[in-house]
Amino acid sequence: MNAPLDLERLLPQIDHRHLDALEEEAIYILREVAGGFERPALLFSGGKDSCVVLRLAEKAFKQRQASGAYAGRLPFALLHVDTGHNFPEVIAFRDALVKASGDALIVAHLDESIRRGTVRLGHALESRNPHQSVALLEAIEQHRFDCLIGGARRDEEKARAKERIFSHRDHFGQWQPKEQRPELWSLFNTRLRPGEHFRAFPISNWTELDVWLYIARENIALPKLYYSHPRRVLRRKGLLVPLTAVTPPQPGETVETALVRFRTVGDMTCTCPVESAAASATEVVTETLTATLSERGATRMDDRTSDASMERRKKEGYF
Repeated sequence: MNAPLDLERLLPQIDHRHLDALEEEAIYILREVAGGFERPALLFSGGKDSCVVLRLAEKAFKQRQASGAYAGRLPFALLHVDTGHNFPEVIAFRDALVKASGDALIVAHLDESIRRGTVRLGHALESRNPHQSVALLEAIEQHRFDCLIGGARRDEEKARAKERIFSHRDHFGQWQPKEQRPELWSLFNTRLRPGEHFRAFPISNWTELDVWLYIARENIALPKLYYSHPRRVLRRKGLLVPLTAVTPPQPGETVETALVRFRTVGDMTCTCPVESAAASATEVVTETLTATLSERGATRMDDRTSDASMERRKKEGYF
Protein backbone atom coordinates (compact mmCIF):
# COMPACT_ATOMS: atom_id res chain seq x y z
CA MET A 1 0.00 0.00 0.00
CA ASN A 2 1.31 3.45 -0.91
CA ALA A 3 2.19 5.79 1.96
CA PRO A 4 -0.13 8.80 2.36
CA LEU A 5 1.03 12.10 0.87
CA ASP A 6 2.74 14.50 3.27
CA LEU A 7 1.07 17.50 1.66
CA GLU A 8 2.23 19.94 4.34
CA ARG A 9 5.78 19.17 3.22
CA LEU A 10 5.06 18.93 -0.50
CA LEU A 11 2.79 21.98 -0.89
CA PRO A 12 5.62 24.55 -1.00
CA GLN A 13 7.22 22.48 -3.78
CA ILE A 14 4.08 22.27 -5.95
CA ASP A 15 4.34 24.14 -9.23
CA HIS A 16 1.88 27.02 -8.83
CA ARG A 17 2.25 28.45 -12.31
CA HIS A 18 -1.29 27.41 -13.23
CA LEU A 19 -2.56 29.29 -10.14
CA ASP A 20 -0.55 32.32 -11.18
CA ALA A 21 -2.21 32.20 -14.63
CA LEU A 22 -5.69 31.81 -13.11
CA GLU A 23 -5.01 34.66 -10.69
CA GLU A 24 -3.82 36.92 -13.50
CA GLU A 25 -6.94 36.18 -15.56
CA ALA A 26 -9.25 36.81 -12.59
CA ILE A 27 -7.60 40.14 -11.73
CA TYR A 28 -7.91 41.19 -15.39
CA ILE A 29 -11.64 40.37 -15.31
CA LEU A 30 -12.16 42.28 -12.06
CA ARG A 31 -10.46 45.35 -13.50
CA GLU A 32 -12.59 45.04 -16.66
CA VAL A 33 -15.68 45.12 -14.44
CA ALA A 34 -14.46 48.18 -12.53
CA GLY A 35 -13.63 49.98 -15.77
CA GLY A 36 -16.68 48.96 -17.78
CA PHE A 37 -19.60 49.41 -15.38
CA GLU A 38 -20.94 52.28 -13.31
CA ARG A 39 -22.39 50.43 -10.30
CA PRO A 40 -20.90 46.94 -9.89
CA ALA A 41 -21.03 44.90 -6.67
CA LEU A 42 -19.29 41.76 -5.45
CA LEU A 43 -21.58 38.95 -4.28
CA PHE A 44 -20.15 37.93 -0.91
CA SER A 45 -21.65 35.16 1.20
CA GLY A 46 -18.65 34.36 3.40
CA GLY A 47 -18.20 31.08 1.51
CA LYS A 48 -14.84 29.86 0.22
CA ASP A 49 -15.36 30.92 -3.41
CA SER A 50 -16.45 34.44 -2.49
CA CYS A 51 -13.51 34.69 -0.06
CA VAL A 52 -11.16 33.78 -2.91
CA VAL A 53 -12.78 36.38 -5.19
CA LEU A 54 -12.48 38.95 -2.40
CA ARG A 55 -8.75 38.21 -2.05
CA LEU A 56 -8.35 38.58 -5.83
CA ALA A 57 -10.20 41.92 -5.67
CA GLU A 58 -7.87 43.07 -2.89
CA LYS A 59 -4.89 42.21 -5.08
CA ALA A 60 -6.48 44.04 -8.01
CA PHE A 61 -7.36 47.27 -6.20
CA LYS A 62 -5.65 47.54 -2.81
CA GLN A 63 -2.13 48.12 -1.55
CA ARG A 64 -0.48 45.23 0.27
CA GLN A 65 1.22 46.19 3.51
CA ALA A 66 4.37 44.71 5.04
CA SER A 67 2.14 42.83 7.49
CA GLY A 68 0.44 41.05 4.59
CA ALA A 69 -2.86 42.92 5.06
CA TYR A 70 -4.42 44.95 2.25
CA ALA A 71 -5.06 48.67 2.79
CA GLY A 72 -7.66 50.78 1.01
CA ARG A 73 -11.23 50.19 -0.12
CA LEU A 74 -12.63 48.32 -3.08
CA PRO A 75 -14.24 50.36 -5.90
CA PHE A 76 -17.50 48.48 -5.35
CA ALA A 77 -19.64 47.29 -2.46
CA LEU A 78 -20.06 43.73 -1.22
CA LEU A 79 -23.60 42.34 -1.54
CA HIS A 80 -24.97 39.42 0.47
CA VAL A 81 -28.43 37.90 0.09
CA ASP A 82 -29.32 36.69 3.60
CA THR A 83 -32.03 34.04 3.59
CA GLY A 84 -32.51 34.26 7.35
CA HIS A 85 -31.52 30.59 7.49
CA ASN A 86 -27.79 31.06 7.05
CA PHE A 87 -25.36 29.36 9.42
CA PRO A 88 -24.72 31.75 12.35
CA GLU A 89 -20.99 31.02 12.17
CA VAL A 90 -20.89 32.26 8.57
CA ILE A 91 -22.77 35.48 9.36
CA ALA A 92 -20.41 36.18 12.29
CA PHE A 93 -17.41 35.54 10.02
CA ARG A 94 -18.84 37.83 7.32
CA ASP A 95 -19.40 40.70 9.75
CA ALA A 96 -15.93 40.37 11.33
CA LEU A 97 -14.21 40.28 7.94
CA VAL A 98 -16.07 43.33 6.62
CA LYS A 99 -15.38 45.27 9.83
CA ALA A 100 -11.66 44.51 9.52
CA SER A 101 -11.48 45.35 5.80
CA GLY A 102 -13.51 48.57 5.97
CA ASP A 103 -15.34 47.71 2.73
CA ALA A 104 -19.00 48.58 2.25
CA LEU A 105 -21.49 45.75 2.80
CA ILE A 106 -25.08 45.71 1.56
CA VAL A 107 -27.31 42.94 2.90
CA ALA A 108 -30.51 42.01 1.06
CA HIS A 109 -32.74 40.24 3.59
CA LEU A 110 -35.17 37.62 2.34
CA ASP A 111 -37.27 38.27 5.44
CA GLU A 112 -38.01 41.73 4.05
CA SER A 113 -39.20 40.20 0.77
CA ILE A 114 -41.47 37.90 2.77
CA ARG A 115 -42.90 40.88 4.68
CA ARG A 116 -43.50 42.74 1.41
CA GLY A 117 -45.29 39.71 -0.01
CA THR A 118 -42.95 39.29 -2.99
CA VAL A 119 -41.94 35.92 -1.52
CA ARG A 120 -44.55 33.52 -0.18
CA LEU A 121 -43.52 30.35 1.59
CA GLY A 122 -45.58 27.19 1.57
CA HIS A 123 -44.64 26.50 5.20
CA ALA A 124 -42.30 27.94 7.82
CA LEU A 125 -39.52 25.35 7.30
CA GLU A 126 -39.55 25.46 3.51
CA SER A 127 -36.09 25.92 1.98
CA ARG A 128 -35.55 29.58 1.23
CA ASN A 129 -32.67 28.94 -1.14
CA PRO A 130 -34.71 29.10 -4.38
CA HIS A 131 -36.30 32.37 -3.24
CA GLN A 132 -32.96 34.19 -3.04
CA SER A 133 -33.46 35.24 -6.67
CA VAL A 134 -36.33 37.54 -5.64
CA ALA A 135 -34.33 39.33 -2.93
CA LEU A 136 -31.35 39.59 -5.27
CA LEU A 137 -33.35 41.13 -8.12
CA GLU A 138 -34.99 43.54 -5.68
CA ALA A 139 -31.54 44.63 -4.45
CA ILE A 140 -30.36 45.09 -8.06
CA GLU A 141 -33.34 47.34 -8.76
CA GLN A 142 -33.02 49.29 -5.51
CA HIS A 143 -29.28 49.98 -5.84
CA ARG A 144 -29.23 50.11 -9.67
CA PHE A 145 -26.41 47.57 -9.95
CA ASP A 146 -25.32 46.97 -13.54
CA CYS A 147 -22.88 44.11 -12.86
CA LEU A 148 -22.61 41.55 -10.07
CA ILE A 149 -19.32 39.73 -9.53
CA GLY A 150 -19.85 36.12 -8.46
CA GLY A 151 -17.74 33.14 -7.45
CA ALA A 152 -19.35 30.49 -9.68
CA ARG A 153 -17.06 27.83 -11.18
CA ARG A 154 -17.69 25.68 -14.23
CA ASP A 155 -17.00 22.42 -12.37
CA GLU A 156 -19.74 23.00 -9.79
CA GLU A 157 -22.70 21.88 -11.89
CA LYS A 158 -23.57 21.25 -15.54
CA ALA A 159 -25.55 24.48 -15.96
CA ARG A 160 -22.57 26.51 -14.71
CA ALA A 161 -20.52 25.29 -17.68
CA LYS A 162 -22.91 27.09 -20.07
CA GLU A 163 -22.05 30.46 -18.54
CA ARG A 164 -19.86 33.03 -20.19
CA ILE A 165 -17.37 34.87 -17.99
CA PHE A 166 -19.55 37.96 -18.57
CA SER A 167 -23.07 36.53 -18.36
CA HIS A 168 -25.78 38.78 -19.79
CA ARG A 169 -29.11 39.07 -17.93
CA ASP A 170 -32.22 40.60 -19.49
CA HIS A 171 -34.47 43.27 -17.94
CA PHE A 172 -36.26 40.53 -15.95
CA GLY A 173 -32.92 39.37 -14.50
CA GLN A 174 -33.18 36.13 -16.48
CA TRP A 175 -30.32 34.18 -18.00
CA GLN A 176 -30.92 33.07 -21.59
CA PRO A 177 -28.24 30.58 -22.76
CA LYS A 178 -28.83 31.27 -26.47
CA GLU A 179 -28.36 35.02 -26.00
CA GLN A 180 -24.93 34.91 -24.36
CA ARG A 181 -22.26 36.85 -26.21
CA PRO A 182 -19.01 35.45 -27.68
CA GLU A 183 -15.80 36.09 -25.75
CA LEU A 184 -13.08 35.64 -28.35
CA TRP A 185 -9.52 36.65 -27.40
CA SER A 186 -10.74 37.72 -23.92
CA LEU A 187 -12.64 40.64 -25.43
CA PHE A 188 -15.93 41.27 -23.63
CA ASN A 189 -19.04 42.96 -24.98
CA THR A 190 -20.49 44.77 -21.96
CA ARG A 191 -23.10 46.90 -23.70
CA LEU A 192 -26.42 47.03 -21.87
CA ARG A 193 -29.92 48.21 -22.59
CA PRO A 194 -31.93 49.92 -19.82
CA GLY A 195 -32.88 47.47 -17.06
CA GLU A 196 -30.35 44.80 -18.07
CA HIS A 197 -27.26 43.77 -16.13
CA PHE A 198 -24.33 41.37 -16.19
CA ARG A 199 -23.00 38.72 -13.87
CA ALA A 200 -19.19 38.43 -14.05
CA PHE A 201 -17.37 35.28 -12.91
CA PRO A 202 -13.62 35.85 -12.41
CA ILE A 203 -12.97 32.26 -11.23
CA SER A 204 -15.09 30.64 -13.92
CA ASN A 205 -12.08 28.62 -15.13
CA TRP A 206 -11.09 27.43 -11.65
CA THR A 207 -11.89 24.06 -10.10
CA GLU A 208 -12.63 23.20 -6.48
CA LEU A 209 -9.05 21.91 -6.22
CA ASP A 210 -7.68 25.19 -7.61
CA VAL A 211 -9.68 27.11 -5.02
CA TRP A 212 -8.32 25.05 -2.13
CA LEU A 213 -4.75 25.20 -3.44
CA TYR A 214 -5.11 28.98 -3.61
CA ILE A 215 -6.62 29.18 -0.12
CA ALA A 216 -3.67 27.16 1.20
CA ARG A 217 -1.10 29.24 -0.69
CA GLU A 218 -2.61 32.61 0.25
CA ASN A 219 -3.57 31.57 3.78
CA ILE A 220 -7.12 32.85 3.27
CA ALA A 221 -9.33 32.81 6.36
CA LEU A 222 -12.61 30.88 6.10
CA PRO A 223 -15.52 30.09 8.41
CA LYS A 224 -14.61 27.19 10.68
CA LEU A 225 -17.42 25.09 9.18
CA TYR A 226 -15.12 24.33 6.24
CA TYR A 227 -12.84 22.28 8.48
CA SER A 228 -13.43 19.12 10.47
CA HIS A 229 -15.54 19.52 13.60
CA PRO A 230 -18.04 17.39 15.56
CA ARG A 231 -21.65 18.13 14.65
CA ARG A 232 -25.04 16.58 15.40
CA VAL A 233 -26.48 15.27 12.15
CA LEU A 234 -29.24 13.14 10.64
CA ARG A 235 -28.83 10.66 7.81
CA ARG A 236 -31.43 11.46 5.14
CA LYS A 237 -31.58 10.34 1.50
CA GLY A 238 -27.91 9.47 1.44
CA LEU A 239 -26.84 12.83 2.88
CA LEU A 240 -25.84 14.10 6.30
CA VAL A 241 -28.31 16.78 7.37
CA PRO A 242 -27.14 19.16 10.13
CA LEU A 243 -29.47 19.27 13.11
CA THR A 244 -30.76 22.86 13.41
CA ALA A 245 -33.98 24.63 14.35
CA VAL A 246 -34.99 24.64 10.65
CA THR A 247 -33.92 21.03 10.00
CA PRO A 248 -35.43 19.06 12.88
CA PRO A 249 -35.50 15.25 12.89
CA GLN A 250 -38.35 13.54 11.12
CA PRO A 251 -40.22 10.57 12.62
CA GLY A 252 -37.96 7.52 12.75
CA GLU A 253 -34.72 9.46 12.28
CA THR A 254 -31.85 9.16 14.75
CA VAL A 255 -29.63 12.06 15.75
CA GLU A 256 -25.92 11.22 15.92
CA THR A 257 -22.66 13.12 16.32
CA ALA A 258 -20.19 12.84 13.46
CA LEU A 259 -16.88 14.41 12.52
CA VAL A 260 -17.75 16.52 9.47
CA ARG A 261 -16.84 19.55 7.36
CA PHE A 262 -18.79 21.57 4.81
CA ARG A 263 -17.64 21.73 1.19
CA THR A 264 -20.01 24.62 0.56
CA VAL A 265 -22.10 26.79 2.90
CA GLY A 266 -25.53 28.24 2.21
CA ASP A 267 -29.08 27.95 3.45
CA MET A 268 -29.18 25.51 6.37
CA THR A 269 -32.25 23.78 4.98
CA CYS A 270 -30.42 22.41 1.92
CA THR A 271 -26.67 22.44 2.72
CA CYS A 272 -25.17 19.22 4.04
CA PRO A 273 -21.71 18.39 5.41
CA VAL A 274 -19.53 15.41 4.52
CA GLU A 275 -17.71 13.15 6.93
CA SER A 276 -14.12 14.32 7.14
CA ALA A 277 -11.11 14.61 9.41
CA ALA A 278 -9.51 17.39 7.31
CA ALA A 279 -8.63 20.18 9.75
CA SER A 280 -6.58 22.45 7.47
CA ALA A 281 -6.58 23.70 3.89
CA THR A 282 -3.77 21.33 2.91
CA GLU A 283 -5.68 18.36 4.33
CA VAL A 284 -8.76 19.46 2.37
CA VAL A 285 -6.58 19.55 -0.76
CA THR A 286 -5.68 15.90 -0.14
CA GLU A 287 -9.37 14.97 0.17
CA THR A 288 -10.34 16.99 -2.89
CA LEU A 289 -7.75 15.14 -4.99
CA THR A 290 -9.70 11.91 -4.43
CA ALA A 291 -13.27 13.29 -4.48
CA THR A 292 -15.56 11.60 -7.02
CA LEU A 293 -18.62 13.84 -6.59
CA SER A 294 -18.87 17.58 -7.18
CA GLU A 295 -19.49 19.62 -4.06
CA ARG A 296 -23.09 20.32 -5.09
CA GLY A 297 -23.76 16.69 -5.93
CA ALA A 298 -22.38 15.62 -2.57
CA THR A 299 -23.83 18.31 -0.34
CA ARG A 300 -26.86 20.13 -1.81
CA MET A 301 -30.35 18.68 -1.39
CA ASP A 302 -31.92 21.27 -3.71
CA ASP A 303 -29.73 20.21 -6.65
CA ARG A 304 -30.95 16.60 -6.42
CA THR A 305 -34.49 17.39 -7.52
CA SER A 306 -33.57 17.07 -11.20
CA ASP A 307 -30.60 17.40 -13.56
CA ALA A 308 -32.00 20.74 -14.73
CA SER A 309 -32.72 22.28 -11.31
CA MET A 310 -29.78 24.70 -11.38
CA GLU A 311 -30.43 25.76 -14.99
CA ARG A 312 -34.09 26.45 -14.17
CA ARG A 313 -33.14 28.62 -11.19
CA LYS A 314 -30.52 30.49 -13.22
CA LYS A 315 -33.14 31.37 -15.83
CA GLU A 316 -35.21 32.81 -12.99
CA GLY A 317 -32.38 35.11 -11.86
CA TYR A 318 -30.41 32.88 -9.49
CA PHE A 319 -26.69 33.50 -8.85
